[in-house]
Amino acid sequence: MAQSQVERPRVHGRHGVGPAGLRRIWRENGLSIVLLSLFLLFLLGQSITGMLEYNHDQVDHGQQTVGWLHYLRTAHFAEALAENWESEFLQLFGYVILTAVLYQKGSAESKKPDETEAVDRDPRASRHKPGVPWPVRRGGPALRLYEHSLSLAFLLLFFLSVAVHAAGGAGEYNQDQAVHGGHPVTALGYLSTSRFWFESFQNWQSEFLALAAMVVLSIYLRQRGSPESKPVDAPHSETGGG
Repeated sequence: MAQSQVERPRVHGRHGVGPAGLRRIWRENGLSIVLLSLFLLFLLGQSITGMLEYNHDQVDHGQQTVGWLHYLRTAHFAEALAENWESEFLQLFGYVILTAVLYQKGSAESKKPDETEAVDRDPRASRHKPGVPWPVRRGGPALRLYEHSLSLAFLLLFFLSVAVHAAGGAGEYNQDQAVHGGHPVTALGYLSTSRFWFESFQNWQSEFLALAAMVVLSIYLRQRGSPESKPVDAPHSETGGG
């Protein structure tokens, strides 16, 4: 019998992924893969340099230095980490909410002020369409929660970060108090200190400055290929991206 000229698909192991599969994963998820990889890289850098800074302070105060794994459990690391996460999640929560109700003419980051866009349509009219998320099919409280789930998720992450910031900050604050003969505070008490609010405000202001810069600069400047930019040939007065 003549051998078939039709090329058979390659069969991989039950748990294997072939080159075509890896290329598809990269093409469909490259943005999140790179962002998470950069996050882990910079987190590692923060933890190493933070340990060196922490140990420098330990030596200055005549105390014992610590290793990397021990440093990851210190209030110094938790406070620094959560302080920054807190501002990022507040920024994203504010951005999602404000872009839902406010406009900036000419900005790629704004909805068009004189048009109804797809994101504004009522999902209740689509509950019988194939492929819609299950809360849309179910309706009721599940849908009411789901249609605000993105902003609520960022708000929850913000409050969780505030809690870790307060706990870690209180630990770090109490170490300083012990060295200088002051009184310790609880995590809740740390929320009332000027130090907590100074740490928070210095990050919050920078996050909203960055958002304002993105909104305004996208009116006049372009980045070809980016959904965060208008088309390069779009007039400055045109609102909305890509």
